[in-house]
Amino acid sequence: MKAYVQRFSRSERTFHWVNAAFFLYLLGTGLILFLPELSRLVGRRPLIKDLHFWGGLGWIAALALVALLGDSRGLWRTLRELETLDHRRFNPGQKVNAIFNAAITVLFVISGLLLWLGERDTRFRLQNTVTLHDTLMYAALALLAGHLYLAVIHPATRHALRGMTRGTVSEEWARRHHPRWEVPPSSEPTEGTAPTSTTDAART
Repeated sequence: MKAYVQRFSRSERTFHWVNAAFFLYLLGTGLILFLPELSRLVGRRPLIKDLHFWGGLGWIAALALVALLGDSRGLWRTLRELETLDHRRFNPGQKVNAIFNAAITVLFVISGLLLWLGERDTRFRLQNTVTLHDTLMYAALALLAGHLYLAVIHPATRHALRGMTRGTVSEEWARRHHPRWEVPPSSEPTEGTAPTSTTDAART
């Protein structure tokens, strides 16, 4: 039987899935506003715009709540690890993906807020804000497509999805894909057990 080790804590997984849920919600409402066919089909454009805007604010608020109410220290350690060049639990591709997603999130919030304010006050109507917001959508879709391919389809990497759903990955996979990660020795080679090191235990 395979031995499994802990990869992501409950707070890390919650942060990821809250972020994913709001992203898909905003993508759906945004596409209704962006595509004329969908906009005509759904109708009620002012309502969709309000749902999209307030969903964006809810997105940031929900992530902040997860960070505040969950294991904030563990999330902060993960953030610091993503920012460093040393790749242990995360490879360079995962770090680049995280950095791009963070940058896109910030730009989405800023441009979206400017668009909302610009409809109420002409002083906030900056040139190319709409173009920036739409370009970010294309970039986010490209990142999402690549992320889904690696997490769900690509045989060599899709086992990583287990880490974000159940919190654990096989010890063999961890050592093969993250050789610099100090994988803790497994105590019981059973699927129901997730052996952890002292560092990983602090993340739960």
